[in-house]
Amino acid sequence: MKALILAEKPSVAREIARVLKCNIKNKGFLEGTQFVVTWALGHLVTLAEPDDYDHKYKEWRLEDLPMLPSSMKLKVIRQTSHQFQVVRNLMKRADLKEMVIATDAGREGELVARWIMVLANWRKPFKRLWISSQTDTAIVEGFANLKTGTAYNNLYDAAVCRAEADWLIGLNVTRALTCKFNAQLTAGRVQTPTLAMIVNREAEIKQFVPVDFWTIRADLGDYFGDWRNQAGNSRIFNRTQAEEIIAKIKGHPGVIKEVRTEGKSEPAPLAYDLTELQRDANKRYGFSAQKTLSILQNLYEQHKLVTYPRTDSRYITSDIAPTLPGRLKSIAVAPYAEMVKPLLQKSLTLTKRFVDNSKVSDHHAIIPTEQPLRLAVLSAEEKNLYDLIVRRFIAVLYPPYRYDQTTLITVINGENFHSRGKVVKDKGWRAVTSKPQGKDDDSKVDTLPEQTLTLQQKGEHKLVKSCKINSSKTKPPARYNEATLLTAMESPGKFIEDEELRESMKGSGLGTPATRADIIEKLLYNNYIERQGKELVPTSKGMQLIKLVAPELKTPELTAQWEQRLSNIARGKGSKTEFMADIRQSATELVKSVIADNAIYKADNISKTKCPVCGKFMLLVNGKRGRMLSCQDRACGHRQPEKQDDFGYKSSKSASRVNQKLIAQYSDQNSIGNNLGDLLKAALEKEKTAEKE
Repeated sequence: MKALILAEKPSVAREIARVLKCNIKNKGFLEGTQFVVTWALGHLVTLAEPDDYDHKYKEWRLEDLPMLPSSMKLKVIRQTSHQFQVVRNLMKRADLKEMVIATDAGREGELVARWIMVLANWRKPFKRLWISSQTDTAIVEGFANLKTGTAYNNLYDAAVCRAEADWLIGLNVTRALTCKFNAQLTAGRVQTPTLAMIVNREAEIKQFVPVDFWTIRADLGDYFGDWRNQAGNSRIFNRTQAEEIIAKIKGHPGVIKEVRTEGKSEPAPLAYDLTELQRDANKRYGFSAQKTLSILQNLYEQHKLVTYPRTDSRYITSDIAPTLPGRLKSIAVAPYAEMVKPLLQKSLTLTKRFVDNSKVSDHHAIIPTEQPLRLAVLSAEEKNLYDLIVRRFIAVLYPPYRYDQTTLITVINGENFHSRGKVVKDKGWRAVTSKPQGKDDDSKVDTLPEQTLTLQQKGEHKLVKSCKINSSKTKPPARYNEATLLTAMESPGKFIEDEELRESMKGSGLGTPATRADIIEKLLYNNYIERQGKELVPTSKGMQLIKLVAPELKTPELTAQWEQRLSNIARGKGSKTEFMADIRQSATELVKSVIADNAIYKADNISKTKCPVCGKFMLLVNGKRGRMLSCQDRACGHRQPEKQDDFGYKSSKSASRVNQKLIAQYSDQNSIGNNLGDLLKAALEKEKTAEKE
């Protein structure tokens, strides 16, 4: 008897098959003496569409909302149904006694496998492969320590709740908005509050009124001092007051009132989780969150150089600690050899800042594997991202950065001038790496600038060479970029007014590390936001949508609560039934709020092209295969490619003729999402061929 192994991707399946010596190739699976290895292609099964429950849902009508099926159905995804048939046929084989779920070790990976099992009617025992890297050693050890499949039932329940909640909230509110305002508008439990943060920030910027302020700096010969009041503030909001201070100190010497030297120790930053890595890659290299995840996935699956990417932990567990020397040896090549050398010469000093079982849930921090490093096979972008990971990994094992910080207070005729400098005692982890700093981080505007200070004595008199008034203006809050937006999604607490709720949200957030990049891409795709350089700026469509959506859906509180409850369900501490009951109630209330709304939506993407069916000007929208023109009247539903001559078709008359044929054939299909552009393209190509003949 053999065991069936179900991986999430063909590439992973091939690696598992190679390690387990399953060398017989078949269509859709690989087989050996003990195992049969097959794969999904991402999700093979999904939740049924509304019209799978009732044919009336093919048309989008307000009176049919909310859609609340008593139980949610599953269906095979048509595009990958061939592979589902392969997997289902394998599950029927009598010689397969058990199955091993080897999909990604996380919430979505569990859902991929379990939904296939449900539709294929798998009833035999099953186990779970739970590994954090794709190296041969990890695969062998993982199969030697397979987990009981049912131990992950809570994780599966959380995954189902997430999927069903997105269906119930997203589809109902999207249909309600679309029908009510006759426009293609979408909403979701994570997408909408994320968009709201960007829109609200833009409103703050537009409403911001800059205020003039002045600062004063004194040149004291071998150092400079910045004026501070008794509260430690440097800004003076009255020009006359600044001039009075200058007049007061003019011609007077300075006296060093205080010399304070403190020993400072700065520990290394924590190891990377996905969100922190996406932030740093955006700051350092300008990578989008999605691009970072894609590159990271290659480093994990193809090159096997890093551990599981989609993690929310910045710590490792104690059982990983013994593997650290081996991981260090694997990266002990240029340019990392000299950095690693001192670590391999002595026993590693491990603290709770790195090894902490209590702070690891599904997966530990992203660190290098024991796979021998061959930098030559990596692309430039892969090298850059890997460099961040490796340097952070080495830095965590280095001693703290230590320095002496000296602060001087020089008094000039009763006015205090502050100076600060430092002497580095031990570069520690900063010899390996540094923290990328965002240019938009002005949270420490009153921080004293660092300067080189020579030895100074308290009571010493200083000649004031000059004093200068510097004028400036207060700045509006910075627009979000992907790095700062990820931070806001990860920790939405500061946007939550209720203090008790804000505290309870710690460790929760909008979405998960695995989904945040996709949410940002969806906002861009749906034309709710756009990139302007590194900044994310809301469009007119995005700003209007936030005005139309119910208040509870555009604030972080509700969504962050949902994510926290999903996390509790995954840990066996929450009720799936109660959560879904609340989601259904929310869907009902959200639809009612849209129906009762008297607002008006005005499209800002109207083209100069008229619809050939109804004559109204068409909208320029993003389609699955490029830009499309879509009739603004949803009841018409006509769609066509942005440029018909992109297909190489020269005759506009015959193009119009084909259009009319298709319009007549498909005029009854007026639901959102009909890809008439594809039908037009196929028909135009057919007509073009006929003319050539």
